[in-house]
Amino acid sequence: MPLTKQEKQKALDSLKEKISKQKSVIFADFLKVNSVDLFSLRKKLKEAGCALKIGKKTLIRIAFGQSNISFWNKIKESVPGQLALVFGIEDEIAPARLAHQFAKTNESFKILGGIFENRFINKERVLALASIPTRNELLSKLVGSLASSMTGFVRVLDKIREKNSNN
Repeated sequence: MPLTKQEKQKALDSLKEKISKQKSVIFADFLKVNSVDLFSLRKKLKEAGCALKIGKKTLIRIAFGQSNISFWNKIKESVPGQLALVFGIEDEIAPARLAHQFAKTNESFKILGGIFENRFINKERVLALASIPTRNELLSKLVGSLASSMTGFVRVLDKIREKNSNN
């Protein structure tokens, strides 16, 4: 059943609101994904500060156009009737990582591309983003690197002190 004009406007406003808050967006084809799997994906995304929105391609194109983000010419050939949009609201990388993890376990979920820093990126760049470690992982590696440098420095000072006390 077609949407009424009011329903379309409401969907368009909802999309524009999400677009205004997003830090990144992943476009995906979800045609044969069952609703239970989509529900679990929504739950994981919500826990990570992301959101999943499903919409008709015409409304999505209009919403992004009105938000001055142009991508449609780069993706229109591979777009099905409806798109799943994974919005990164708190973290730019989380949508790519979670969408990629979901696509690994669910073959019907196909990543088509995305928007990162208000520019369209292709599927390969989305997958590259997905491989970036989380912020917490990067911070822990940084702390580990700093701690190992300090530990090494302290050991060198101990050796010097030992040498001086033996002489």
